[in-house]
Amino acid sequence: MKLFTVRLSEDENAVDILDQTLLPNRVEYLRLETPGELFEAISSLRVRGAPAIGVAAGFGMYTAARKLPDDGEFAEKLGEIGSYLISSRPTAVNLPHAVNRMLNKAKNRGKAEALPLLKAECEAVYNEDRAMCRAISELGLTLVREGDGILTHCNAGALAATEYGTGLGTLLLGRELGYNFHVYSDETRPLLQGARLTAFELLSAGIDVTLICDSAASLLMKQGKINAVFVGCDRVAANGDTANKIGTRSAAVNAKYCNIPFYVFCPSSTIDFACGSGEDIVIEERDGKEITSLFYEKPIAPAGVKCFNPAFDITEAELITAIVTEKGICRYPYTQSLSALFGGE
Repeated sequence: MKLFTVRLSEDENAVDILDQTLLPNRVEYLRLETPGELFEAISSLRVRGAPAIGVAAGFGMYTAARKLPDDGEFAEKLGEIGSYLISSRPTAVNLPHAVNRMLNKAKNRGKAEALPLLKAECEAVYNEDRAMCRAISELGLTLVREGDGILTHCNAGALAATEYGTGLGTLLLGRELGYNFHVYSDETRPLLQGARLTAFELLSAGIDVTLICDSAASLLMKQGKINAVFVGCDRVAANGDTANKIGTRSAAVNAKYCNIPFYVFCPSSTIDFACGSGEDIVIEERDGKEITSLFYEKPIAPAGVKCFNPAFDITEAELITAIVTEKGICRYPYTQSLSALFGGE
């Protein structure tokens, strides 16, 4: 099944997205015509995954710019829209990265001069993401063998990007090239991205996948059924600490104990050299209803119970075997390897 995650509409007045809150039972696309609609789609996870959010924001900034008046306040008003979109999700760095790229093209320019530059820039964000996914996926194939058992957490495939994805890209590309892997997709509570999205995506690609509860991963590691862990991430600090979906750190700790390699796949746009360590990353906290009632006919917890629902956790650098980027594979200590590969920019 060939799906697209996000794209610029044909008339260039909207952002078209796959509504991932409806998967796996319904495949529907949404047309987002206003910054408010895009904000809601990002915050409610209709479009999700750090690379896809960045691409959506780039397209959204361009479509918003087309509708702004051609006056002396064009760049200022576009900046206000950019700040608004950035506030929709605070953890993933790709969102402000894409927005700021767009704002730089509009800086000190009027609408007529800025629009062609903005269009070219949002298309560049999209095309760079496609090329990045392919490069990361190819590098990932050097880390695995035919028949390996792979644990995944959350969803970091084509549904989280534009093509192939990051954490699942190696598996999807490997399948195209004739590799056979057995994937254990943990459900990823509370939003079930592993059950709803990763299992759906891998099944659609003809990959052998088994869905498991998050808490079953440690047992499978002990039984020798998992040879590597593949995850994406939403932000990488300069020291190699990574922010990813809640539960990632548990998988990393278990993998470390069982001597199983734990690989993080990410584009260079996810690396934030201005962020010294994971301690500096803001962790988004979400509505407790996601735990108690979101996917259930009736609430599964007593009314009034307190909930703590962080969207992400921080995996310390020393727990990560390697960070796979489109430009190369980095290994601990990441303060040295990331800086050597990217120049600390």
